[in-house]
Order: sequence, then structure tokens, then C-alpha cells
Amino acid sequence: MNMNAGKGPLAGVKIVEMQGIGPAPLAAMLLADLGADVMRVERMAESGIGVARPREFDFATRGRAAVSVDLKREEGVAFTLGLITQADGLVEGFRPGVMERLGLGPEPCLRLNPRLAYGRLTGWGQSGPLASTAGHDLNYLALTGVLDRLGRAGSSPTPPINLLGDYAGGSMLMAFGLLAAILSARTTGRGQVVDAAMVDGVSLLAVPLLGLIGAGIHDRGRGENLLDTGAPHYDVYPCADGAYLSVAAIEPKFRAQLLTGLGFDPNGFPDVARRENWAEARRLIAERIASRPRAQWIDIFEGTDACVAPVLTFEEAIAHPHNEARASYVEIGGKVQPAPGPRFSETPAGCPSGPKRDRSELDGTLTRWGIEPDRIAQLRRSGALL
Repeated sequence: MNMNAGKGPLAGVKIVEMQGIGPAPLAAMLLADLGADVMRVERMAESGIGVARPREFDFATRGRAAVSVDLKREEGVAFTLGLITQADGLVEGFRPGVMERLGLGPEPCLRLNPRLAYGRLTGWGQSGPLASTAGHDLNYLALTGVLDRLGRAGSSPTPPINLLGDYAGGSMLMAFGLLAAILSARTTGRGQVVDAAMVDGVSLLAVPLLGLIGAGIHDRGRGENLLDTGAPHYDVYPCADGAYLSVAAIEPKFRAQLLTGLGFDPNGFPDVARRENWAEARRLIAERIASRPRAQWIDIFEGTDACVAPVLTFEEAIAHPHNEARASYVEIGGKVQPAPGPRFSETPAGCPSGPKRDRSELDGTLTRWGIEPDRIAQLRRSGALL
């Protein structure tokens, strides 16, 4: 059972999650973290997709119960439809047509539950020439124009870790869209399909960038602009010990503090408002930062507005005083993970539990979802339910 169930701003909201990989489970986790009662429906036989890991390290499945269902059996499909009739929302991340072939597409689900927010999370979306084709985060970034902007000058586009397409453009958009549809259904009484495509999500994230490009502020090639490592005052630099320091002193008043901390006279330093000074400014900053270990620079810039921060490893981030003060990480099942967010003054979320598959606990959850104990036992005898 989710320790957050009944806590947080989403207390009382019920969500069915169809087992998938990557973005869909994270979207469901975000909802569960904030108190939604999420039931994860897992298929008994999977084809070995995604990045394999032990179950205890599948952190995105935290905070909710999981039930294994044989969706090749009519009884398994009927059981799942029974859960869906009790739900406010559903999250699935299959290719278009998969849920229909299982008998769990929008038409039967919305017929049984007209108020349902039916969330579909894919890379390409439910329509368009690429809708039925495979793809991954990098492909979605490539098609939006965003990937072309990532990397240093003179280099090929740099593939980022799949946080931008899968999770920022996918999971976040899905959670946002599903909640919007649930709010709409509570007002209108009508549910709907939410088509969350990662290509759409990434493009939305790029709206401010497109504005900068249109204004001529960020209109040069990759790695030659203010915010993409082109500018010397917005980049990362190695220190004497090989650790890195991030520098983001965009505004003049912050840049003056940066230069002072580095030991330069702000009035005599090359004016970075003029692009022709960038190369010399970069050389000076790089040489100065490389002259001391990171710890010394941290001491110098601590508490200032120089917009300087150390580039931390995950282990260092967990132990950083700011993150400790905010309790930004929690221990779940003996493993440290990011705490739920955002934070709420009146309906704070609790600490999530790990993924729960204990049969007795699961039976209690299923009963809360309207499945009678005798029905649960019958489904287990038939093999439709584990």
C-alpha cells in the first residue's frame, strides 16, 4: 500500500497504470507521490523490453500496489475493466493499437466509465505518419529541432541522458494532462483521451528558446550562444583537482561578484557583452579556476550571488547541506531516492513506500477498489490473477 494514499493534494484520486517502461511508470509515480491511489496492472509475460534491472532498483514503481494479470484471458481483461470503472484516470504507454487489441482501448473503457481520463503516452503521438513506428528519446529530440542545439561548437549534436524527451517531455506532460482531464471531468461529467506525445512535450519546453532565437539573442550555431557553452560566463570549468565548477553569471551585477571572487578587477576584465571578447575572457576564467581545487572555490563563493556552484556527483548531491536542509532525499526500502515534489503547505505528501506486491496487502487494496475477496480468490484459481 502507498504510505502516501490519503496524504497529499491527490488524496482520493484513483489511477490505473498499465505496466510499461520509462516515461509511463514515472508519470504514475509522480501521481502516487502526491497521494493518488495508483493500481499498477502488470502483464504475466513480458518480452524483456527496456533496460533490465533488479526490481528493488526499479525506483519509478514506488508507492503503489502491483497486480499481475493474464490479459490473454477474458477474465483478466474483465478484471482490469473492473478496476478501470473505479478509476479517475488511466495511464498507458504502448504503441497505438495495443490497448485496443487487448480489449482495453478508450471505447470500452469510456463506455463503462464516462468520467475517465484515459492517458496515452507515446513518443510520436496517436496520429501522424510515425505514430506506429518505434523510437526512443534521442529520436524524439532529433525531430523537434532541440537535439541540433545541444553540444559544443564544432562538435556533433550531443545526445543527452534521456531526461529531456522521455521524462520532462513525456512523464511530466502526461501527469499534467491527466490531471487537467480529471479536473475537466469533475466539472463536465465527461472523460476524454489524453494524447501525450514526447515530441510535443519537448517542443513545448523549447518555447522560450524559440523566442530567444526569434529575437536574435540565441541565433548562432550550436555552442556559440549565451546559454549553450558559447559564452565564457555560462559554462563549466575544471578545477585543479579535476572536479568541476559551474559558472552562470549572466547578469552584470552577478558577474562582478564572480570576477571579484576569482581575483579579477571587474572594471578591467574583458567586457563579455561584446562577443569578440569571449575567447580571451574564457582563457582567463579557465586558467584561474584551474589554479585551485574545487573546495577552495566553494569556500570563496559560498553565500554570494556570483552564480557559481560545484558540479556534484549524485552521492555528493545527497549529502549537500542545502539538500539535507530541505530533506530533498528520502530512504525507501533502504535505498536513497529523491523525495516527492513539489511541496504543499496545506496538503503535504508523506514518504512513499517501496513497490508493494505482498499478497495479503494487495488483496486489501483490491477490495478497496471494489473487487470482492471471493472474486479475487476465483481469479487466482483460474490463473487470470497471480
